[in-house]
Amino acid sequence: MKNSGMGVPPMEKAAQGQDGPATHGQDARATASRSYLLGFDIGTSATKALLIDERGRVVAAASAEYPGLVPHPAWSEQEPAHWLRAVSRTAKKVLAVAPAGAVRAVGLSGQMHGSVLLDKSNRVLRPAILWNDQRTGEECAEITRRAGGRRKLISLAANPALAGFTAPKILWVRRHEPHVWERTVKVLLPKDYVRFCLTGDFATDLSDASGTLLLDVRQRKWSAKLLAALELDKDLLPRCYESPEVTGVLHAAGAKLLGLPAGTPVVAGGGDNAAGAVGNGIVRPGVVSTSLGTSGVVFAHAEEMAADPLGRVHTFCAAVPGQWHVMGVVLSAGGSLQWFRNQLCGEEVAEARRRGVDPYELITALAARSPLGSHGLYFLPYLTGERTPHGDSDARACWIGLSNMHGRAEMARAVMEGVTYAMRDCLEIIRGMGVPVREIRATGGGARSRFWRQMQADVYGQAVRTINAAEGPAYGAALLAGVGAGVWGSVPEASDAAVRLRTATRPEAQARRAYEERYREYDRLYLALKESFARLAAVEKKDK
Repeated sequence: MKNSGMGVPPMEKAAQGQDGPATHGQDARATASRSYLLGFDIGTSATKALLIDERGRVVAAASAEYPGLVPHPAWSEQEPAHWLRAVSRTAKKVLAVAPAGAVRAVGLSGQMHGSVLLDKSNRVLRPAILWNDQRTGEECAEITRRAGGRRKLISLAANPALAGFTAPKILWVRRHEPHVWERTVKVLLPKDYVRFCLTGDFATDLSDASGTLLLDVRQRKWSAKLLAALELDKDLLPRCYESPEVTGVLHAAGAKLLGLPAGTPVVAGGGDNAAGAVGNGIVRPGVVSTSLGTSGVVFAHAEEMAADPLGRVHTFCAAVPGQWHVMGVVLSAGGSLQWFRNQLCGEEVAEARRRGVDPYELITALAARSPLGSHGLYFLPYLTGERTPHGDSDARACWIGLSNMHGRAEMARAVMEGVTYAMRDCLEIIRGMGVPVREIRATGGGARSRFWRQMQADVYGQAVRTINAAEGPAYGAALLAGVGAGVWGSVPEASDAAVRLRTATRPEAQARRAYEERYREYDRLYLALKESFARLAAVEKKDK
């Protein structure tokens, strides 16, 4: 499940480090005596490579984009070969500043839920079906039925059947592409296909495996009951490891692909949000992150397994061995503001280009001209349906309360307020499950805006902090590699060594009270429109 920033990273762009720019021009003598850790994030639109030193400081970063495939509306696929090329190109860029032999270990992270199907010769049989593909509604219903109902499924896998998960994709291929299915001998997640190409090992980590809907999340192993119910062979799946465990070493071809010595250890790593949590310091109970990227994620660490019986939030294994995390997902968070920018902010985009600034700076300045509450205007951010808390693919975005007194300033602020209300929906469910929320850390594109951080603090009713880390899942993957290599003794120790608190934005009492009333009204709007959304979706399907 990818939570990318609001903008798209440039092709093979060298990135800024946490404590300054990436040191591509460093003196060779300064790097020769140091050792390093290499982390990858195999994302939906790009792969990012990050080189850090043994103090957790970013030395170099690079990214490489690749295209997606949309063979039909609401489908999303990708060629796994693109990931390998991007991994090779970015690795060689960041390793230009360090001796290859100085890299102690490699960590992997990436988009969750994608399905890579291999034949007996380990060849890819079809493009990978990605996390944001929506074709598997019938298969989700089948899985729920075979498992004995929604509540029984949640008791087995800690999560309901959702179109984005891996198991429904496997059943879809079995039903619709029998010629592919009869040749399938192994199903891998995106980062784990890259792992196989680097080491020859069929392996995954427990955080990523949690998103397949085939894992017994409580027992941290593949679910024999679910596999039997779905008539799937356990041999289809890779071996599961805890995130900092070493799963293998680079073989000759993998070493050549990266430009590293054969025998370099590769650790299990984690799904993008689990690895990102390590880089954000979300490794103990009470610390929660609110990440505003294209999607919005509210992520809480838990020492004990806690599942929402209604399945409104996800419960997955954490990257910290033996522990878990709870996660709520807003599908169009920064994506809603991005849509607003693309469709209605041509003036701000042009002005930003002239001034050489980020268009979002001008859009948030526009929103700040509107008073709190946007003069009674509300925005429901359901551009692509919604996951938490509604689980409704038919839900659609809308402004409610629009009148001739409203302009683009109110519309912009209403979008930001609506997204923040949706994030609070996630937070309220997590609080209601008894998961402690003592500290909130804002990450992602929304954390860079002081205006949006203040809005979050006021809506959540709690201080919002920022941290020094800004590199996302690739950084967490590199820290996990360090644990596997023995640089740090545990995942919390690695996170503590790297993460520092920076700013704290506290709620303003008057704004907090005003937002509390408006949030309650926002929460009633979806229920008032739910049946209309379903009817509109039925008409749309009939018209196709």
